[in-house]
Amino acid sequence: MILADANIQKFHNVKQRTYCADVNDFCYIWDGVSPPLGNMMLPIDHEVLHSAMNEAGVTDISNASIRQSGAMARILESRTGIPFLHLEMGVPGLPPSETGVEAECRALRSGVASQYPPVPGIPALKQEASRFLKAFLDIEVDPKGCIPTVGSMQGSFSAFLLCSQMDPSKDTVLFIDPGFPVQKNQTAMLGIRSESFDIYQWRGEKLREKLEEHLSSGRVAAMIYSSPNNPAWFNLTEEELRIIGEMATRHDVVVIEDLAYMCMDFRKPLGRPFEAPYQPTVAMYTDNYIIMMSASKMFSYAGQRIAVLVISDMIYKREYPALRERYGMKALGDVYGMGILYAISSGVSHSAQVALAEMFRAASDGLLDFVADTSEYARRAALVRKAFLDNGFHIVYDRDGSQPVSDGFFFTAGYRRGGVETDGTELMAALMRYGIATISLALTGSSQNGVRICVSQLNSPEQFDMLRERLRLFDLNE
Repeated sequence: MILADANIQKFHNVKQRTYCADVNDFCYIWDGVSPPLGNMMLPIDHEVLHSAMNEAGVTDISNASIRQSGAMARILESRTGIPFLHLEMGVPGLPPSETGVEAECRALRSGVASQYPPVPGIPALKQEASRFLKAFLDIEVDPKGCIPTVGSMQGSFSAFLLCSQMDPSKDTVLFIDPGFPVQKNQTAMLGIRSESFDIYQWRGEKLREKLEEHLSSGRVAAMIYSSPNNPAWFNLTEEELRIIGEMATRHDVVVIEDLAYMCMDFRKPLGRPFEAPYQPTVAMYTDNYIIMMSASKMFSYAGQRIAVLVISDMIYKREYPALRERYGMKALGDVYGMGILYAISSGVSHSAQVALAEMFRAASDGLLDFVADTSEYARRAALVRKAFLDNGFHIVYDRDGSQPVSDGFFFTAGYRRGGVETDGTELMAALMRYGIATISLALTGSSQNGVRICVSQLNSPEQFDMLRERLRLFDLNE
């Protein structure tokens, strides 16, 4: 039974709320006494869901952004009193690195808040970023090519702008999907042409054929992917990275490699500075690369909006007539830092740069084991994945080459009714009615049916119990 808004309002000061699994509903305790009409049954009524969509400004749930999905869940929480399980948004679920916090506090007390930071980055950050790349990727990049950005969001936005202006004949960004939905919004905002394909059926050597199909037109300026992948958490294999690198060199395309989840393939002993195995990277196979490294997930430092965009030595110094004509500068790297970033933000927060420099330094010195810290996500993912598999779901993107996909920050789940795959948008809406917020894989550029699951916000045993019971009800009723 769904309470009317008046009754919800009447009990908005509920002091304690517990999940009563034995009766499959939620019990609300008002000073120790259950109020009249105090039970809220799952699933949530369709009309209540549609009303929440309207309030969140969502006309088509298949196009609901990650933040809109979260907004719908919060509206439903407010209207029904049912606490939601937030699996829709990839926010850090761990405390921020104390190393960074202390360094930033010291920097602020020293007075850097009154000083404009150098747009290309403070020297300490540039030096430590270069050293971090050697320690964990085993690649060498001149510190001048390590440039701070306001998170990788600004990194991708500015990189798309730069690449689209290098050569008038190259006007397209190629997305190797599935991927982070906002990056496609960025190209749309900038008026940059884009193409995409779902890598699901193009793993291994087959990837070469698909890339050739897109790159042979000569219009692609850059291609972008993430590995570990958001949303599917697969990792590109060395064979696939080699193919991407070779094709990028052959067609003179810049590869934008998003390493937001660097070293988080927890199947391997990554994260030992200056020791193999290293984070796999396309930089081993081409000089045409830009790498984005964010502090958000590696160091749980998302709130300070700090990342580093790494430009290879070769393309940093490369000259493009179109860029020189537009910005009056010769080298691509100078155009990026002093032409584009300067105009966008005048640099990144001074104190946040100090914090990231210190976190990079501590990690490279072996004093900050960010991989051990973030491995907590793998533990959570294993529990959540089992809960979904035990209740009729399956993993959609389930393999890297011959290996099962690892446990980590995300995974993808599909559901079959009578042997038929449930549409991802329909599945997202259905789970929302059981108090589980996700996003549809369609939003990520995937052509597969299913939803993305993020485990970062599940941080108590009670939430895992609640998830298992809600999925049991879902499988029983749907």
